[in-house]
Amino acid sequence: MPDALPQSEAIAIVGLAGRFPGARDVRELWKNLCAGTESITRFTDEELLAAGTSPEFLADPQYVRARATLNDADKFDAAFFGLTPRDAELTDPQHRIFLECAVHALEDAALDPARFNGSVGVFAGSSLNTYLLHNIGSHPEVLANFVTQFQADGYQLLLGNDKDYLATRVSYKLNLRGPSLNIQTACSTSLVAVVQAANALLSYQCDAALAGGVSITFPQERGHIFQDGSIASADGHCRAFDASATGTVFGHGCGVVVLKRLTDSLADGDHIYAVIKGAAVNNDGAGKVSYMAPSVAGQSEVISLAHALAGVTADSIGYVEAHGTATPLGDPIEIAALTSAFRATTQALGSCLLGTVKSNFGHLEAAAGVTGLIKTALALHHGKIPPSLHFKTPNPRIDFANSPFKVVTQLTDWQLGLNPRRAGVSSFGVGGTNAHVVLEESPAVVRNPSETSAQLLVLSARTASALDTATTNLAAHLREHPETNLADTAFTLQLGRQEFQHRRIVVTSSADEAADLLEQRAPRRVFTKGERTGAPPIIFMFPGQGAQYARMGAELEKHEPVFREALGRCAEILRPQLGCDLRDAMQCEAQIAQTEITQPALFAVEYALAQLWFSRGIRPSAMIGHSLGEYVAAVLAEVMSLEDALRLLVGRAKLVQTLPPGGMLAARLPESDAVEMLGDGLAIAAANSPQLCVLSGTFGAIEAAEKQLEARGIATRRLRTSHAFHSAMMEPAIEPFLKLLETVPLREPRIPYISNVTGKWITATEATDRNYWAGHIRQTVRFSAGVAELMKDSGRILIEAGPGNGLTQLVRQHGSAEAFPSLMDGDEVGANLTALGRLWLSGVQVDWTALHAGKTRRRTSLPGYPFERQRHWIEPKRTHPDSSRNGHDAPSESGKTFPEATSEASVEEVILRQLSAMSDQLEVLRTRQKGACSQS
Repeated sequence: MPDALPQSEAIAIVGLAGRFPGARDVRELWKNLCAGTESITRFTDEELLAAGTSPEFLADPQYVRARATLNDADKFDAAFFGLTPRDAELTDPQHRIFLECAVHALEDAALDPARFNGSVGVFAGSSLNTYLLHNIGSHPEVLANFVTQFQADGYQLLLGNDKDYLATRVSYKLNLRGPSLNIQTACSTSLVAVVQAANALLSYQCDAALAGGVSITFPQERGHIFQDGSIASADGHCRAFDASATGTVFGHGCGVVVLKRLTDSLADGDHIYAVIKGAAVNNDGAGKVSYMAPSVAGQSEVISLAHALAGVTADSIGYVEAHGTATPLGDPIEIAALTSAFRATTQALGSCLLGTVKSNFGHLEAAAGVTGLIKTALALHHGKIPPSLHFKTPNPRIDFANSPFKVVTQLTDWQLGLNPRRAGVSSFGVGGTNAHVVLEESPAVVRNPSETSAQLLVLSARTASALDTATTNLAAHLREHPETNLADTAFTLQLGRQEFQHRRIVVTSSADEAADLLEQRAPRRVFTKGERTGAPPIIFMFPGQGAQYARMGAELEKHEPVFREALGRCAEILRPQLGCDLRDAMQCEAQIAQTEITQPALFAVEYALAQLWFSRGIRPSAMIGHSLGEYVAAVLAEVMSLEDALRLLVGRAKLVQTLPPGGMLAARLPESDAVEMLGDGLAIAAANSPQLCVLSGTFGAIEAAEKQLEARGIATRRLRTSHAFHSAMMEPAIEPFLKLLETVPLREPRIPYISNVTGKWITATEATDRNYWAGHIRQTVRFSAGVAELMKDSGRILIEAGPGNGLTQLVRQHGSAEAFPSLMDGDEVGANLTALGRLWLSGVQVDWTALHAGKTRRRTSLPGYPFERQRHWIEPKRTHPDSSRNGHDAPSESGKTFPEATSEASVEEVILRQLSAMSDQLEVLRTRQKGACSQS
């Protein structure tokens, strides 16, 4: 045999979702399977009578009061999908539940269709719509009108109930643009859908695909009359491969998987459950005793073809998830077919474990194949094989002793041998369409080490109550899985979920803390916003001298490549002028206090922070800078180049450094009161808010002002500055600075920003006037007036794009304006992510991919959307039906479901007849398999 097919020919299973008997989702399904739980409901006579079962049925000693039901099949979150209550009532619950499972499958794959760079296909099938027949159709006037107007009118009922619209409804509601096909092959429907989806991916018809099936029939609360040789069990258990097997039990469920090409999946960092190495579909044709009978030849051939397409030998397969209907005819034929296919490449005995999910809850019909696939993918993922239930004594017609198979009866660790773990999954449909898939465990991926830095977790929902439920569910998940990689969790929530109106964020560095904060809804750590209209305008604020601190930006420099690159660029431009690396100087308390280091350092950090915001898709509609912060605004507005601005700032700082030292004093009083205090040696450096000014001047003048204000009970605070900026003490620097400005070309601003000098929008004349920039050193900073100008337009959000929260506090003194810092000493990354999250809360579109640039991230499985289901249901109209049948599982007119299986002898005759007919076919099959393998 050749090597396995290359990875480019393999298909990754990256998302799982479903609803099953006794299990609300895939996680509960796995728990039940591992625990060996049987999820078949036993009904009381009262329940059956209430559901419409006739007393005659209940009196029949062969009536079996069992079925695997699905909870809340009558409920649906109509509002989530934009359906009216009436539309929801008229829609087949199979369509409704499949639609919800499709959303959960995409979420489990962390695939948001709105941001997925490719097309998504849908391949799906459902069972006969008994809701239309039993519920809607019991109202004669509704059905009569529908039939009368069929194809000309009645589309509301048609589109919600015909099988033709199952897949296309999903594509429409979720905006999926790949192939959208309904697959209908009876019991093998959903596994055939998986095969067709895989083929569509391999032929590049789509880049991801939803595949699966749903089967829910009504009324759910019903049993069946057992007849010897029929498919339905005598005791309400599915005893696959056991001597006491009498048939299966029917049940209801839905399963959906998300598939991608393996190479794409690995590149995208997907959470891969398992890999499809090969898959095949065929039909029995006429080579069997009847249309409904299974065929050894057909089943054997499809299994062998799947092996050949996968490029594997049977001895490398450790488990087979069988079709396993537990019928007297079906089980022996299935094992005979499996043995025949395996014997083409292995002579091993008992080396491959065998099981079937039908033993847990019976036959899910159109959803059966994908359910077996989900079980097997989870077994590969967890390295454990769940038990197949009710197997005690082998069926005497099955020669297990001379076969490669052994039924697994307890939860078994799947030991890893020389080959990767591999499994087969079979599904065979009435009518002869057979499907088999070869699965392999996902490729080994190096796990990302846990990060200690802060992470931004985002949640959203359509309603406030759904958001609360989603929050609770995520907290419970993190509590249950403390080993969770929080960075991967953040990545998944940001990129793998739809974004809705009601939003919540938390920034944290551990799963345990995240769970605590989310459970408590900690008000200073967990932020929430409801509905909004559009994205608000964003204003960048750049602080001036006094905001600096030693090692500012160091944490961002470590974790954010864009910030690091921009800061490094500034440092390299400044190196010849400063005679040192700015980044080294910023580490030292003494050096950062020197004006010639402080000013370029503040500029460089603020410029780098702005570049970080730009990289995430956050761009300001306007800006305001405080003192030297206006230079950052000017560079971003392209008034001057980065190189020229840095040269000006160094020259400006050096000129200031030569001036006599002075002091600055923040005082809580309005500018009108501060004016009265002015005299020799004292100036108003800044009018920061309606009740806060900064005085600047000689040390003597500052000391006198401080005493005077304290005597009046006015709060004051000395600022960390080396000189008396924006006072008369700066005037000696104006003339030499003007000469330096003559070497700098100035241009009209491309982004509007507020002038410090006027407190108004800067004009093109001012921005290009060298005297404006020279006088800027001396003039009062009119920040308060500038904020008032900005506040003329409501709804703006102001981000302090620099160290500290000084400007944020000033803005908040102007009223209800929303402002927040983005770089705080001691928690730089946390503050920055909180600011980003709060922007997202307000409806700002964030480039989440850029947030994780340069970092290895993997998508992870997280709880899905908490649908708020309500009952949307048309009750069946009670009539007086023929009590002999009443729409329940019943025998055909001949009295048997499988007329060919009339006795023990006939079962053996059928098997022997088919086996003998295979002698020539096997040789042809081996030749075909060798040819396929040589091509692969």
